Formats: sequence, structure tokens, C-alpha cells
Amino acid sequence: FLLFYCKVHFKYAIISLVIILNRIKILREEFNMTQQQLADKIDGAKSTIAMYENETRKPSMEVLIKLSEIFDCSIDYILGKSDIRNPEKVNIDDVDVAFANGVKGLNETNKMIIKNTLEALLAKQEKDNETKEDK
Repeated sequence: FLLFYCKVHFKYAIISLVIILNRIKILREEFNMTQQQLADKIDGAKSTIAMYENETRKPSMEVLIKLSEIFDCSIDYILGKSDIRNPEKVNIDDVDVAFANGVKGLNETNKMIIKNTLEALLAKQEKDNETKEDK
């Protein structure tokens, strides 16, 4: 049982790490952009975008600012330091507070599962909203 738990816990840790390391790629793909299109928007090269996505090169502050404007999200979100795309747009209500209090009792594995599920649901909802606006 302990070995299985460690494998599961390790699997979720790897998934979380991959999400953070590839956040620029995830955002680029969400916006249906090629590496070349993103490079053109930041006045850079396609190879530079590839290096950002592979974590072989870190974007400068100037590039991070451009990326946050292009993707309409915070620099912390791009860097994986926050899972909230736009902290200034977050409204906390009673349901949020109750949910946060309930999450405190969960172990780290279950917290990560909830976090990843919420991120996926929010991304899907955002895409659904964009689709509705386009119609």
C-alpha cells in the first residue's frame, strides 16, 4: 500500500511540475498560437519560444510583461507561482470561504487533485464562454 501511495503521490507531483514548467506552452496552445506567432508578438524568435517552453531559457522581465498582456494573466501565473490567472478579478464569497476551510483538512495528494481539477474546469469554462461570445 505504501509503495502504491508513493507512486500515486509521485505521479501527481510530476504532473504538477510539468504544468508549471510548460505554462507558456499551455497558454500558447489555449490561444491557438504557433511558436512562430507568439514569437512575432513578442518580437522574438521561434527558437526562443521553444527554449522557454523546454525550460532551457528563462524569459526576461520585458518578455514576461508582454506574455502577461498577450495571455491576459499575471506574471506569477506564467511562472507557476500562482494558479490564479488574474488575482485582481477574483471575488471571494461565502462558498469560497467554506470550500477553503474544507480543503484545509485534506492531505496533500487530495489537495493537488482538487487543484488540478479546478484548473481544468476553469479553463474549460473560459473556453466555453469564449465560444459563446464568438457566436
